[in-house]
Amino acid sequence: MSIITSSEELKDYCKDLAKAEFITVDTEFLRERTYYPKLCLIQLSAPNVEAIAIDPVAAPNIDLSPLEKIFKDTKILKVMHAGRQDMEIFYKLFGYLPAPYYDTQIAAMVCGYGEQVGYEALVRSVMDIQVDKSKQYTDWSIRPLSQAQINYALNDVIYLKDVYIHLDKELKKTGREKWVEEEMTAMLDVTLYDPPLDELWRKIRIKTNKPHKLAVLQDLAVWREEFARKKDLPRNHIMKDETLSEIALQSPTNIKSLARIRGVSDRFADSDKGTKIIKTVKQALEKDTEDCPRKDIKEPVPQHLLPTLEMLKMLLRIQASEHNVAGKLIAKTDELEAIAIGKNPNLPSLKGWRREIFGQKAIDLKDGKIAFSLKKGQIHISEV
Repeated sequence: MSIITSSEELKDYCKDLAKAEFITVDTEFLRERTYYPKLCLIQLSAPNVEAIAIDPVAAPNIDLSPLEKIFKDTKILKVMHAGRQDMEIFYKLFGYLPAPYYDTQIAAMVCGYGEQVGYEALVRSVMDIQVDKSKQYTDWSIRPLSQAQINYALNDVIYLKDVYIHLDKELKKTGREKWVEEEMTAMLDVTLYDPPLDELWRKIRIKTNKPHKLAVLQDLAVWREEFARKKDLPRNHIMKDETLSEIALQSPTNIKSLARIRGVSDRFADSDKGTKIIKTVKQALEKDTEDCPRKDIKEPVPQHLLPTLEMLKMLLRIQASEHNVAGKLIAKTDELEAIAIGKNPNLPSLKGWRREIFGQKAIDLKDGKIAFSLKKGQIHISEV
């Protein structure tokens, strides 16, 4: 029963999953030519439960409600590796996020396995098993699936069980379970998977801070997103970021000026889409300035504070090494810059477990309360 294609089989299988303390989950999907990911397989397993893959391509009408019940059961932990895209798929499929959720990639970072360690490397490190990844970029929508494809897909949840058990033991041994719990709570924020439409423009580069130009970009980004969803096409198939940005900069108010913009053909400019863009531009330009969006302007680190920034980077490397945690999980570069400048409210690195191992020391270093010293080739931190 490696592949499930009937509702009755899935219902029976989920009866076994319902008894488990945790399940391992993975998906195979395609999204190169669509806005919404095309779900091709859902792989599942649990301790003492056979690994299977649900095949929604071969069985598009399969009843997934038994699986929904498992995903909603708060007594069952859902374990994935680098599961952000999987979680996005489930959010779009079911309208909610499976919880409680556990990401072995994040847990591995807390346990000192490096930054964003891949599944293959983690399995090799934990279990001394070489996972075959040769089918990683196969077309999962083509049927029938080969046995090699099926084995590849199932291995992604089979070995994950032992990886989770190993990491869980390490975390309990070091007392870091709460660290991972904090990270998993943050991963259940639905805005990670479905950001507000009026915030999408912030991901598009534009060389201006003028409010009305930004308002045009904001509204164009909303138009493109809604159109992409309606047609189920990738955003860049509708219009590339660079073209959106250029339209916002030039703000054309007629078809002729729109057609002059690089990336916009005469045919597109003269189409219904071109007419909609002109209308969108005009409406954005008519907004009151106070209703226009503003860029989050990153303040550069002043020259005289660059040594402070370098010392904070050194402190991060020291603390990451001492606690055997990936440095990027503790603090990002822009956070270090904010601490150096003195603008550090609500920084993740100054909260929770991050503050315990780094954040407080970073503040103390900046305030001159601690210092570095070099003894016998080792860097030491001491109070001043």
